[in-house]
Amino acid sequence: MHKNSLAVHLRKIAILTVIVSVSHVFAASAWAAEPDTRPNFLLIVADDLGYADLGVYGSSIRTPNIDALADQGMRFTSFHTSPMCSPTRSMLLSGNNNHVAGIGRQSPYEPLRDDQAGYEGYLSDRIVPLPRVLQAAGYHTYMAGKWDLGTEQEHSPKVAGFERSFGLIDGAANHFDGRGLENVASIYREDGQLIDWPDGAYSTALYTDKLIEFIGSNQDDGKPFFAYAAYTSPHWPLQVPNDERNRYAGQYEQGYDALRKENFEALKTANILAANATLPPRNPAVLPWDELSPELQQQESRKMELYAAMVANLDDHVGRLIGYLKDQGLYENTLIVFMSDNGAAGNDFYNDGPHVDYIREHHPAPFEAWGGPDSFVSYAIPWAEAGSAPFKRYKGFSTEGGIAAALIIAGPSVAAADQINRSYLTVMDLAPTLIELAGAHYPDDGSVQPMRGSSLLPLLRGAVDTVHSADYVTTLFHRNMAFIRQGPWKLTAIDTPFEEKHFQLYNLDTDLGETTDLSRQYPEKREKLLELWRRERLELGIVVPQDL
Repeated sequence: MHKNSLAVHLRKIAILTVIVSVSHVFAASAWAAEPDTRPNFLLIVADDLGYADLGVYGSSIRTPNIDALADQGMRFTSFHTSPMCSPTRSMLLSGNNNHVAGIGRQSPYEPLRDDQAGYEGYLSDRIVPLPRVLQAAGYHTYMAGKWDLGTEQEHSPKVAGFERSFGLIDGAANHFDGRGLENVASIYREDGQLIDWPDGAYSTALYTDKLIEFIGSNQDDGKPFFAYAAYTSPHWPLQVPNDERNRYAGQYEQGYDALRKENFEALKTANILAANATLPPRNPAVLPWDELSPELQQQESRKMELYAAMVANLDDHVGRLIGYLKDQGLYENTLIVFMSDNGAAGNDFYNDGPHVDYIREHHPAPFEAWGGPDSFVSYAIPWAEAGSAPFKRYKGFSTEGGIAAALIIAGPSVAAADQINRSYLTVMDLAPTLIELAGAHYPDDGSVQPMRGSSLLPLLRGAVDTVHSADYVTTLFHRNMAFIRQGPWKLTAIDTPFEEKHFQLYNLDTDLGETTDLSRQYPEKREKLLELWRRERLELGIVVPQDL
């Protein structure tokens, strides 16, 4: 080839190379600019909300914003958690049993070594937390509210995969100033850094503000988000802004016995319970309302008024979150999950427990000041059992009153509006659902244990009526109480110390209130479930008192 011709040819090749390179750059830029059409996720968790305490479940407490979600999506009547806060959160964010996830105990004071597998007190390396999975799939991940899954920096929300977070690291605190029990300052972290509680803030408003701030900070980059609103309301202490304290004044003077019956009938009217359902016998340890003095009746009814006001306040802030999504054009592409973390709480710290002396000395707020920042009120067993009306007992128990909770899901992939689903679900099912919807991948290379939950996506889309087969087994042990369930059959033990002889057998299809032990009538069924319990206990690493 002639020298000049060769030069011309090389120049043409160089120009063509530049054109091709530039074309690739523009193509890549155009691809990157394409909006990510995967759904956003908003996961809202109420703390200690009773099964019967939402308007859409029949309650007299007004919750229009949460009710509207149910009207647009699905509400579930047989959703199950653990009996306590932190085990539920571990199951929620792992899709696994709480022992596999590292939260076999609620507090470090329980008699187990920190190096005991399953009882680490923080999310274990046997699972990958949901936010980390979604973050790896290209999601922004945000949380505000209660963490309760490890207090050290290496076990913080940031390490678990939350890009932005504002978290109460402990399990409970004053809603106005962040103080913990015994005036010990609770731990708060923002984006991994220790911080002080902002002056003048109220918990539910602050957590909502933070989530709105986080979502807005990256809104224009086209990436989807996972936002975890881990509210501490209506968890004790019962505190609410002053101008909202009397929202339910005078509405509970009929007492807790009457409210329990009203809630039960309202659940049937709302079609949450079957029309032929029966109310379990009242707890004989609870003093009948009519035997209380007028002064005690006034105090007791005030507790329920404050609780109801907290639930209504929570609904207001849920409405703020949803309103923000609508204003920003994000609502239509956001799957919203609302749930409670366990049954209603039966604590009465003013009269029982290790903090009685301190609370009586340092929180002697007069009756008129109940619900304020210096008061410490909890509404105790009678009102908790009104909130768990169709069931036996309340938070902390392995009976249905401790583990049956409200669940509402609305948004993309929910095929039908205003639907009620009665199939058995667990909190472990939510992580695999979001992972599937996100097109994310949970490790299946043996580096971690597989999730025990199942995706709800086929159910939400209307392709199936149930998620779990009749052979599916759920096992849980916590604070010396246990249950194992397969289909409608459930073995549960609530007597302490735990022994297998305390297990009682129930068929929840016919006995939702766990009133009739069928062990003698169906000894083979009891023995089969006992064998399953023993196998599951070993597989999950459950330590019972006899092992210590």
